[in-house]
Amino acid sequence: MKHRIVVLGAGYAGAFAAGNLARRLSPADTEITVVNASPDFVERMRLHQVAAGQDIARRKLADVFAGTGIRLRLARVTGLDPERRTVAVTGEDGPGELPYDTLLYALGSSAAHHGVPGVAEYAFDVTGLGSALHLRERLDDLGDGGSVLVVGEGLTGIETATELAESRPGLSVALAARGELGAWLSPKARRHLREAFDRLGVTVHEYTAVAAVEPGRAITADGTVLPAEVTVWSAGFAVHPIAAAAGLEVAATGQIVVDESMRSVSHPEVYAAGDCAYAIGENGRPLPMSCASAGLTNMQATGAIIARLTGDEVPATGLKYVGNHISLGRRDAIFQMVGEDVRSKPWYLGGRPAARLKSGILKGAEWGIAHPTFGLPKRRRRLAPASGRAGVRVAA
Repeated sequence: MKHRIVVLGAGYAGAFAAGNLARRLSPADTEITVVNASPDFVERMRLHQVAAGQDIARRKLADVFAGTGIRLRLARVTGLDPERRTVAVTGEDGPGELPYDTLLYALGSSAAHHGVPGVAEYAFDVTGLGSALHLRERLDDLGDGGSVLVVGEGLTGIETATELAESRPGLSVALAARGELGAWLSPKARRHLREAFDRLGVTVHEYTAVAAVEPGRAITADGTVLPAEVTVWSAGFAVHPIAAAAGLEVAATGQIVVDESMRSVSHPEVYAAGDCAYAIGENGRPLPMSCASAGLTNMQATGAIIARLTGDEVPATGLKYVGNHISLGRRDAIFQMVGEDVRSKPWYLGGRPAARLKSGILKGAEWGIAHPTFGLPKRRRRLAPASGRAGVRVAA
């Protein structure tokens, strides 16, 4: 019987991983299934552009995986039984189960509400295609003269606020930051960021913690009222509780605790990649939830899976976070390098060169997703005898 590999999620981490596995493992020994709720690949790093009203080309996952040997199951993951090695799903054909021998968990993340009253009911976010389109529709209804408050001074908040201000100049856009805007940036990059906010007319409320969201306004921790016809919540990310409910060892964040090979420390048949993996980087700190981390963790996870199934030594991918790349609309950006201590280095790249660099990175990522088995070798690797049997635990 073929070794059944199931990949949960077809975002940046899951889609890249599935293509890598199909590219390097022989279909005579393995069966790869990808489970994803949406039929389209979602470029999450462009969702703030979608919300702003820009049209982003969508790729059907069925087209992406056509001819690769990868099976696509359009369904929502509802549960996981690591003892029976099954995944519970529900889709158009109703509920069902998928058995696996090796599982790669890459379900990503959603907006973290942090228990703030009113966020779930009244705030918008850009963590998914549906939510970004919902925000876009609301902004279309709002029209010129409307007020928007973006909550959160991280990369998503900054990119969303600047994109909305540039694409919809008739809006009054503000951002609420718990601390200083761009505090983690180098002094020159921080000045560049502030100049961009000033140029785009984005009002900044620094050292402002939003304690509640209500229709037409947000309330800060000190009781100040921030009028906003639309509140966009971008104050962090949260993972789905499926892994924790299944009994996998998870961190306080709900992320799956993994070793250096992205293998679950409690269930060796399970690997994690992307936002749902609690992985420690070379600096001794957890990797941030980001596309860069998705790339690092999916490379390590797929390398480890392939090595263990084929009887080779597990390779080591450097889990080193090198910097932040922040879009400031379509014609401006900041690329900030960081050191091993995650402190910003003095040098940064800004303006149009940085914007062109990020555009190139996004196009490269999208091209890689669209060609998952590019460079397919004529002879793909066969599994070691014990690893090819369903029900046999992969070697340590």
